Amino acid sequence: MKTAVIYYSYEGNSAMIAQIIKGAVNADVFEIKTADTKKRGGFALYAWGGYQVVMKKKPALEPLTVDINAYDLIIVGTPVWAGAPAPALFSFLDKNRISGKKIAIFCCHGGGMGNALQKLKALLPGNTFTGEIDFVYAAKSKDPNELKTKIEAWLKELGARG
Repeated sequence: MKTAVIYYSYEGNSAMIAQIIKGAVNADVFEIKTADTKKRGGFALYAWGGYQVVMKKKPALEPLTVDINAYDLIIVGTPVWAGAPAPALFSFLDKNRISGKKIAIFCCHGGGMGNALQKLKALLPGNTFTGEIDFVYAAKSKDPNELKTKIEAWLKELGARG
């Protein structure tokens, strides 16, 4: 099964999950990057990110070309911002319609994912969802092997891993 991972990562959590998936199933990995490269931290990050979600902002993105039709399974990953997928996902999926595919989704959060996975599914109508999973503070995992085992078990459930 040819697998693609398409993700956005602000603090490295989603990127870490994408790389573990890549290693487990030899997936092609595509990172969504915003044109705004200014790094924010602490309260400024939460205020800025929350504002973008509430105001339904769709930030400009760096160019990214993905031939969706080349893949059997597409795994989409995002951090959770104000209980929703990061706005970069809204931008990407608005410009890159994905339909008729097997889709799995994941999100990374700091303890509250809200309705992020349901909102992400709503951005991907016309697809078959094969699974979903969330990760709390993935990059701060005290046991990287436990995280890898969790991801590999999920991939096996998806049929992406033998």
